[in-house]
Amino acid sequence: MARTSKQAPEEDFEEHILDTDVGDEMRSSFLEYAYSVIYSRALPDARDGLKPVQRRLLHTMDDMGLRSDRGHVKSARPVGEVMGRFHPHGDSAIYDALVRLVQPWSLRLPLANGHGNFGSQDDPPAAMRYTEIRMDAAAEAMTESINEDTVDFRPNYDGREMEPAVLPAALPNLLVNGASGIAVGMATNIAPHNLIEVVQALRHLIKHPKADLDDLMRFIPGPDLPTGGKIVGLEGVRDAYATGNGSFRMRASARIENVTPRKKGIVVTELPYNVGPEKVIEAIKKLVQAKKLQGISDLKNLTDRHKGLNLVIEIKNGFIPETILEQLYKSTPMETSFGINAVALVDGQPRTLGLKQMLEVYLEHRIDVVRRRTTFRRGKAADRLHLLEGMLLALLDIDEVIQLVRSSDNRGEAKERLMSVFDLSDPQATYILDLTLGRLTRYDRIEVEKEIEDLRRTIEQLDAILGDESLLRTVVGDELNEMAQTFGTPRRTVLLESSGQTATAASPLEVADDPCWVLLSATGLLARTSDDSPLGEVDRRVKHDTIVSVVRTTARGEVGVITASGIVRRISVLELPGLPPSAHSPNLQGGLPLSEVADLDSPALALMTFDETGPGIALGTRQGIVKRVKPDHLSRDQWELISLADGDAVVGATLLTTGDEQLAFVTSDAQLLYFSASLVRPQGRSGGGVAGIKLGAGQKVVSFGSVADVDDAYVVTVAGSSDALPGTQNGAVKVSPLSIYPAKGRATGGVRCQRLLKGEDGLLLAWVGDGTPMACATSGSAVDLPPVSDRRDGSGVPVAQPILAVAGPPAARLGATLAQDPDVGD
Repeated sequence: MARTSKQAPEEDFEEHILDTDVGDEMRSSFLEYAYSVIYSRALPDARDGLKPVQRRLLHTMDDMGLRSDRGHVKSARPVGEVMGRFHPHGDSAIYDALVRLVQPWSLRLPLANGHGNFGSQDDPPAAMRYTEIRMDAAAEAMTESINEDTVDFRPNYDGREMEPAVLPAALPNLLVNGASGIAVGMATNIAPHNLIEVVQALRHLIKHPKADLDDLMRFIPGPDLPTGGKIVGLEGVRDAYATGNGSFRMRASARIENVTPRKKGIVVTELPYNVGPEKVIEAIKKLVQAKKLQGISDLKNLTDRHKGLNLVIEIKNGFIPETILEQLYKSTPMETSFGINAVALVDGQPRTLGLKQMLEVYLEHRIDVVRRRTTFRRGKAADRLHLLEGMLLALLDIDEVIQLVRSSDNRGEAKERLMSVFDLSDPQATYILDLTLGRLTRYDRIEVEKEIEDLRRTIEQLDAILGDESLLRTVVGDELNEMAQTFGTPRRTVLLESSGQTATAASPLEVADDPCWVLLSATGLLARTSDDSPLGEVDRRVKHDTIVSVVRTTARGEVGVITASGIVRRISVLELPGLPPSAHSPNLQGGLPLSEVADLDSPALALMTFDETGPGIALGTRQGIVKRVKPDHLSRDQWELISLADGDAVVGATLLTTGDEQLAFVTSDAQLLYFSASLVRPQGRSGGGVAGIKLGAGQKVVSFGSVADVDDAYVVTVAGSSDALPGTQNGAVKVSPLSIYPAKGRATGGVRCQRLLKGEDGLLLAWVGDGTPMACATSGSAVDLPPVSDRRDGSGVPVAQPILAVAGPPAARLGATLAQDPDVGD
């Protein structure tokens, strides 16, 4: 059997030979190495979502005072500090980790802010001596309260310093920024997610600990990648959320447009996660050179830091752009897969985690952090109160205190006499002896008494949190909501449940010009479905979307998209994916993102047709203007429907079917007004409209729509604080029948439709329309609305997550409206 020898010094050579079995030695050494790689290098902790090197970088920058409101320093400084104090590995590996914390295409929420060349999706960064770094505000949230005994510390590699075993992590970093790493015998790959959606799921789990996966996926329908793009097929996502293992396909976002007056082209604006434009360009060039891809005349990379990604692929005349785009998806990195393998450390052991498990581990950590922080702050407040109570005793009899101190031989004797005469503790007596003469004024005594009262209230509040588990969990939920309001951003990645073919590859002459419906969803998806689809029978409480507008046209016809800037943009119905007649779900999964059909300068509000025989379109603006205009069919791609004043914008647009509908305004101060459309005289496209509603000082219109039947119409209002970031505030929702409100004349003031409570200074959004209303969140998932209230001045009811849009049944009226303030966002 092969053996190795561990030798002693030469003089004792024969006496100290130790025979060791090679198999045992290899087994022991390999296990030690594997454990070191798994625990100390490659895998993130499920609590803060950070690998050791990332945690050490953030802790070191926090320790160095590299805050987001201070100047940048050379990147070599924190790298050197981390290498010398905590991370005994090469500086290149540490700098690579630091660079990743800066890159917005790598992390959904970057944790560091850099100056200089930190690379691109294709190019490496400059050396650390050329770049500068500091913490981002999100990193400060990760390290906040670390000095308040919120986490455990352990010795560093040489035992000379202490480092945190985990960060307090006010942000759910593991899900928000994801993770990737290769250890020994295992690997991890977790996709990034949207912070707002993750926080809403966490808050739901706080209130409903037994929530199942379907409940949580209402808030987190899928990953939200830093580079945007589309996720095609959600079956793998659900598998990953259930078991920790699954895969999904990522697809680039592209649209077909005229790149020259006579040529069409494919404009790529977003690529799959971890795919750079150079990879795509190289793959396309190889296919063209090998004659496996035909029809491409030129390829330009117009990407810059201001406009972002912009790849323009020019198509030769005679070739169908839709067919070439499908070939690009199949043969280039414009479509690739992402395999989720959610492995993270839990209690020091690698575990494969599903979505609920990751949320539960993080919640348990935050609850422990808040409990320890509360205990620490209570102890500090109690110590301070103890000192001030002693100080107040001295101030009440300051002459005797001064006499006692002056008559003492030394400081020690003075302290003992103070403790004996006034029944003080050692810290209280020491604090009194350290007082300066300036603290002996009457005004200072009043300040001490006020501080004592404040401290007692603070201690009472902290004791209440420590004594009530439900209150403790509420504090955790409120802090998470604050993080969402501070750092949350709208979703970037479009989720497509089916394959979502971009468009038919057939020629327009091969498609019958049959009647069809064109539908627009709240998350900006477009599709068409056959004329025999029973839109009125659709159950709108479906997964991942809500229809906000539907018009009837033909397969080879054209429709217009009305935007908040008062522009109508013409699009071809043939470019939209056709849903089969059996697919009656209005969630439009398989639909085409609006951004791929038209480049809009403002949010889309509604669809319109170009039927000039109807009563026209009604528009309502933020400044209370109403306008009726006849649809025109101009030869241009876009044109104005209304002349807007400075600072004004369209908040609602609706197709009129009879001209006798009721037009309704809702303002930010919860005033509702509706009147007959017959009171508004139609104008030409250049007209600026007429006064629709009288606004109070500083108020604006948040909703405009129309209803055909007042007795079957409803009003939905959402109240909240205007200081919160759009899409981060749940708000208080009220649903009421429109019939309880009286009709009034045009250009008058409205009647109150919701009573605002403390913390609510106005309406975030509103909707007035026919049929039972339904709401959806930014993620596209349905939001349950409260029961209908018959109180005109009643207050709202909190809902589970922020509402993006409200709409009625698709067939209630063809001109369904997205009744929302453009400031709130589409």
